[in-house]
Amino acid sequence: MTYTARTFTLPELKGLSKKQLDVHIALYEGYVKHANLIMEKIDRLHADDAEGNAYLVAELRRRFGFEFDGMRMHEYYFEQFENGAQVPKNESPLLDVVLDKYESWENFIAQIKEVCGTRGIGWTVVYYDPAGRTLHTAWVNDHEIGQLAGLPIILAVDMWEHAYMVDYVPADKKTYVEAFLENVNWEVVEKRFLGEVV
Repeated sequence: MTYTARTFTLPELKGLSKKQLDVHIALYEGYVKHANLIMEKIDRLHADDAEGNAYLVAELRRRFGFEFDGMRMHEYYFEQFENGAQVPKNESPLLDVVLDKYESWENFIAQIKEVCGTRGIGWTVVYYDPAGRTLHTAWVNDHEIGQLAGLPIILAVDMWEHAYMVDYVPADKKTYVEAFLENVNWEVVEKRFLGEVV
């Protein structure tokens, strides 16, 4: 199995320059490359001397989680911008769940912004918990530490500096978050949500 970097059809985004997106997509492509390299290295080490290379393979497997989740989280991130910004529909099942938990769309967005303000590098992720029929907005360190096991991701905000460093300094990350939210295609988020609500 070899992973291939996806191509995203991104419109012009308000507050996020083409240069910023090009730099960010190149970084995503690096995650794809390194996920593949690690899988190849594990196979080779295992084939050469599984017992003798056990510790090397174990460390590579730990690293694989970082590279794989870096790849996958960026795919969630970029596909949210495809086809341009779209607002959620009034009769949306996602909106019903948002209102059940947050009472208003504005409160939901405020919760996302609050979690985005977490100090450090990582992701703000909105998950849907089908068992609890509720949303959770969580902070994920790096790409893989703090993921909520088994819950589908419906929105992913990259909060590493590489996501905004061309256009904004770290002190301006609130402005980046505003730009991100202004460009989200909520139809993509809705489709992710509906895929888990069947």
